Parts: sequence; structure tokens; C-alpha cells
Amino acid sequence: MPVRIQTKDFDAGVEIAALRRDNPKIGAVASFIGICRDANDGGTVTKMTLEHYPGMTEKALEKIVAKAKQRWNVMEALVVHRVGELKPSDQIVLVVVTGAHRGEAFAACEFIMDYLKTRAPFWKKEETPQGARWVEARASDDEAAERWERRGRRALGAAQVERCISFPQAARDVVYGTFDAQVSSNTHLGRWHSSRNRRKADDAYVTRRRA
Repeated sequence: MPVRIQTKDFDAGVEIAALRRDNPKIGAVASFIGICRDANDGGTVTKMTLEHYPGMTEKALEKIVAKAKQRWNVMEALVVHRVGELKPSDQIVLVVVTGAHRGEAFAACEFIMDYLKTRAPFWKKEETPQGARWVEARASDDEAAERWERRGRRALGAAQVERCISFPQAARDVVYGTFDAQVSSNTHLGRWHSSRNRRKADDAYVTRRRA
């Protein structure tokens, strides 16, 4: 299973070894371990309690892992996330990604962790000398996830331009029609699909045809 939620601790070395399974095609292993700290927002934290939505949280994590494997050429990915009561220095979460090359493994690992922080239903309560408090989502976590969305939109736009430059006119019409449908359901893509960018694609196509 690529996703596990549990109360007990995990051994990162054991998990990584199991994921590799002596696969000689693996050239890189990227991993991240999140650890409970004794301070947050300027205050002392004596204990933390993590809650989740059974069933829904696992599905959300599985979707994140699947999305990472679609986006990057990696082999395996694993997420182990603890819930329940945790003390400072306790391990919270493990993300491991294997692949042929380090760049794709690093990117996929970071992507999974950034999305996990904002897309998976977990609730965190901290115990402090002043009492218990629920921890709100951080703006920096949302910004980190949004960064991947922007990269994805830019990649989609570049791929559409490349297809338009390489295809004959009839195929270009099909591409534009497909992209128009995507634009209608995503206002962010509308910024890419401006008349200026479309004119650039047309000019590049004409130049290629003349050459």
C-alpha cells in the first residue's frame, strides 16, 4: 500500500529498504521525515494530537501519490502518517519516493509533502502552558501547493504551443478546440490563452512552414 495511517512509530530505514526491494533500476531515493517540535508560533508545545477522517484521509493521500506518479517519472512512492498523541521529537510523517534519477524523485517527494499539508484532512491540536489550541492552516503551506499548480499550468500551456507549432492546420484547430474547452472550465488557463500568446503560436507555425 502506498499510504498508511497509524498510531505506532515507523522505522524509516526499514520502510526505504522494503520500497527498494533490491530493484536494480532504482538510481535515487528521496525521503522526508516530519518531526514534532517543542515550539510553534512563539509558544512552547508540550504535546500534539493529530486527528484524521478515516477512509477519506487515506483516499486523499492516495490521490496525491497517484498525481505525483503521473507528473514525474518515478517508480514507487510511500506515505506513512501517524495520528494520535505525539510528544516533541516524535516522528510524524514519512514520505519516500524512488526513481531512476534524483531530480524527479526530489520533485515528487516535495510535491507529495506540500499537497499533504493542504489537501489531506488532518486536524492538529497543540497542548501549551496556556492551554490547548487547534492549529490553523498556514498561508505558506497554501502558497507551496499553489506553486505546483502554477508550474502545472505553465507546462500545459507550453505543451499546447509545441503541439500547435508541430501539427498541420487541421490538427491545430483540434488542439485549439480542446484547449478552449479546458479554458472554459478553468479561469486560470484563460490568462495563458490570450490573443497575444495565440498570435505568437501562429507566427511560429508560419515561420516553421516557410522554413
